[in-house]
This record gives sequence, C-alpha cells and structure tokens, in this order.
Amino acid sequence: MRILHVIPSLSRSSGGPSVALPAMAKALAASHVEVTVATTDDDGCGQHLRGIPLGQNLPQEAWDVIYFRKQTEFYKVSLPLRAWLHHHVREFDAVHIHAVFSFASLAAGRAAASAGVPYIVRPLGVLNRWGMENRRRLIKSLSFRFLELPMLQKAAALHYTSHMERQEAARFDLKNPQCVIPMGIDLTPFDALPSREVFSAQFPETASTRNLLFLSRIDEKKGIDRLITAFARIARQRPDLRLVVCGGGPAALVEKLRAQASSLGVASRVTWAGQLSGELRLAAFSAAELFVLPSHSENFGIALLEAMAAGLPCLSTNQVALAADAAQDSAVMLTECDPIAIATKLEELLDSPDKCHQLAESARLLSRRNYSLASMGRALHALYGNILKS
Repeated sequence: MRILHVIPSLSRSSGGPSVALPAMAKALAASHVEVTVATTDDDGCGQHLRGIPLGQNLPQEAWDVIYFRKQTEFYKVSLPLRAWLHHHVREFDAVHIHAVFSFASLAAGRAAASAGVPYIVRPLGVLNRWGMENRRRLIKSLSFRFLELPMLQKAAALHYTSHMERQEAARFDLKNPQCVIPMGIDLTPFDALPSREVFSAQFPETASTRNLLFLSRIDEKKGIDRLITAFARIARQRPDLRLVVCGGGPAALVEKLRAQASSLGVASRVTWAGQLSGELRLAAFSAAELFVLPSHSENFGIALLEAMAAGLPCLSTNQVALAADAAQDSAVMLTECDPIAIATKLEELLDSPDKCHQLAESARLLSRRNYSLASMGRALHALYGNILKS
C-alpha cells in the first residue's frame, strides 16, 4: 500500500502538525505502509529551510519526503508542488491531506480527484469556531465557501484526532465517512528522561525553583497572556515559583508577552527558553513541577500528550481536545481559559502533592494505553484499507 501525505509545512515553527506527521509516517511504516510526504520548504515567518534539496526524494526513518519551493507565505503557494502532484499522484493508492486553508491541500485534493485517487482530509482543527472566527474571518468565510468546502465534500473520508474536533465540524453537515483516530507519539524517550540538571545547566535560574512549564508554539490562541496574568496573581505569595515558557513564535508577539510580564512585575521570574529540541527539550519536562496548556482552541494537543507521557501533572483548558478526553480518566485537570480560574487551579495543584501524584500517574498510564504509535498505525492502516475496498 502506497500512501502520499501532503502538508503545507514540516517546520518545527508550525508546532504540533510538524511533530505529528513524522510520527504518523513512522507508525504507518511499522504497519507495512509505504509513505511519501510532499511539503514545501517553509520554515516559518516567510523563511525557507536551508540546505534542503528541492524536488528530490529524501529518505527519512522508514519514509520519504520531498520538499518544494514556496512562492508566498500566505497560503504557502508552491507551484512546483502542484506540478509534481499533477504528474505523480497516480503512483499512490490514496492521498492523506493535512490542513485546510492551504494551497498545498487544495492542489492535492484537485490532483487526486482528477486522477481518480481517493483522498482523506485531516483538518487540523481549523474548522472549529475559534479558528474560523478569530483568524482572517472574512477571507476564511469566502475561501471556505468556494474552495475548501467543495474539496472536503469530495473527500473519501475526514480524519479527526478527537471527538471534540469532530463535534465542532458537525455544523458543516458534511456527509463523508468520518473517523476519530487520535495522534500517537514515540513514547520511548519518555521512559527515561534526562536529568533536571541538563535543563538547569542551560537555564541556571530554574535550578532550585518550582517550575510551571508551558511548552508549545507561541501563538495568540495558546492563551499565554492569560497564563502570565494567572502566574502574576499567585507569584507574590510564592517566591520559589517560576514560569518557564518554551517555544518559538512571531517576534512581535513574544515581545508583547515579555512586556506584559514586565508590567505585572514578574519579568525576572519568567524564563523564555525559546524553541527547544532533543535532550534539552526532554529535560524541560524533568525540570517542571506542573505543565500548563491554557489554549483557547486545540483540535488535539501534542505538547500536552508529551507532558502526560513524561508523567507530569497537567492543567489545561476545556478547549483542548486531548485534555477534555483525558479528564474523563482523571489524567488532566481542566480549567476555564480565564486568568482567575487558571490561578485558582494552579494553587490547588501546588498545595496538593497527592492530587499531583494521582494526575501524573493517570496521565502516564493513559498515554501508554491509548496514544502509542502502534495503536495509531493500526487505526490508519484500517482506514486506508476500508477506503480502498469501497
């Protein structure tokens, strides 16, 4: 079985999707599915990946990737990608499209439909109300009506990663087969994390403090401004508390958040670690006492899953789909996306070691039971098989 995956970007700056797709490809390879990924050379904020051969099949760990030059940042238009899809899509049994409101997605859908190749769309949560109403609302409304909706209606199936995402998309009354297949991650690195000292060697101010960890892409929808306000409310009475923000994002937004921390008098107690990778990223979990993801909207929440796998007590809003699911197993504490509510829940956890221990243990067990690469690979293999039989 040969499956083509198409995604606008594999840049780490894109956050969860860029982490999820390689994991998905690895899981499918273990299920004897031949995977090729077609994407652009996007590296965020108008940049291009450097030193990457374009238009060539580049072997990865049990899968292949082909990068194409993007011509614009908006919609990440790539004419070479469209041309390649037109000539090569027939070589695959099915196409799995990741994202909507993207040139790559539209090009893949049209090429597959024209060639009679079935395609699946994973919307990445952008069909939810927050994404539709808070990001280029007018442009999205017009684009969805004339471009994205017709593509979605012709899909052989829609792939959601959570029940919340599927429920949010129900208002569009799409009649395609629809399935919920949660993301899985490679859990092996979380079985034996690097020591806390690996992180504190790079960020000495975190060595002897109680660290609240935010680790995700820095974006307006992540609710970091509310987390900073909540932190400021409780930090005065807790001199050993520190907020650690790990992630990259637009310079203007980072500066705005730094200014907020300064205006609230907690600038010296916030560590801005930037985008981390490898051992240092894993060590950030070791250095943390609590993990917080205060997003306004998440169709899944890869960073939250990583924190759960690391065995951290986690606090997240009820708008993060994975959190809503995990809370049913007492593996994540939920909060409203409001500074006072976040502060109240943080204090409850900071003052309750037993509660933290229970959350951490439940999170670790749930991540291994429901969110492994193997379980995701089996489910996707079955999805492709059903589509090809129909």
